[in-house]
Amino acid sequence: MKSIIKTDQAPSAIGTYSQAVKVNNTVYLSGQIPLIPATMEVIEGGFAEQTEQVFKNLSAVCEAAGGTINDMVKVNIFMTDLSNFATVNEIMAKYFQQPYPARAAIQISKLPKDVDIEIDGVMELPSLR
Repeated sequence: MKSIIKTDQAPSAIGTYSQAVKVNNTVYLSGQIPLIPATMEVIEGGFAEQTEQVFKNLSAVCEAAGGTINDMVKVNIFMTDLSNFATVNEIMAKYFQQPYPARAAIQISKLPKDVDIEIDGVMELPSLR
């Protein structure tokens, strides 16, 4: 049985998808871009500000699903310029504790709303005992 995860603390879906879908203890998180949830506008600033907003959005969806960002087991990072990878590592270290999730980082030519970064992933919720 699947459950749809939705929160107003992260940007609303802007297409035919859900913010996240939970199946048993696994949560599949849709890609988050650096939109401010209240305005649905891209955050002002550069790559670092965009990356911070993406992690805030991911954190909100994780919490709405009943976990935390540290419950993520796989993270896919899409960037328009891989030279920003050190910035991603620096900011990611503020949100995740060891052991870190598995991760992929991919450079692509374009993202929605011409942002510089999008992140999606998979979260495994702790079993209830």
